[in-house]
Amino acid sequence: MSTRSCPCGLPKAYGECCGRYHSGSAAAPTAEALMRSRYSAFVKGDVAYLLRTWHPRTRPARLDLDPGMRWTGLEILETADGSAFHATGSVTFRASFRGGSLHERSRFERVDGAWVYVDGEFLDQ
Repeated sequence: MSTRSCPCGLPKAYGECCGRYHSGSAAAPTAEALMRSRYSAFVKGDVAYLLRTWHPRTRPARLDLDPGMRWTGLEILETADGSAFHATGSVTFRASFRGGSLHERSRFERVDGAWVYVDGEFLDQ
């Protein structure tokens, strides 16, 4: 397992944090954990994980990431529901990249017990 710190911002090594979700050895237990793991997947360029954790109803046929994009940090601003006791949840976050940031409220649902990303609303910056 990697000992490098996880891109999601939690004080854990990547392999003990989002890396285990990316490898499939564990599933994200909350909507926030899934959101953090998806951010880390964007940082790592893990398109397969992003598509696998996207709701089948809203998942694109393919995803082309910009190889020049450099994500620099994630800040979780608010969460609503999204725990083991919920079927839906939302996470509001700011993801910084070289040259700017993305402010979004993402919606998540459970499909066959697993959290998946449904869609997001871009918020005024």
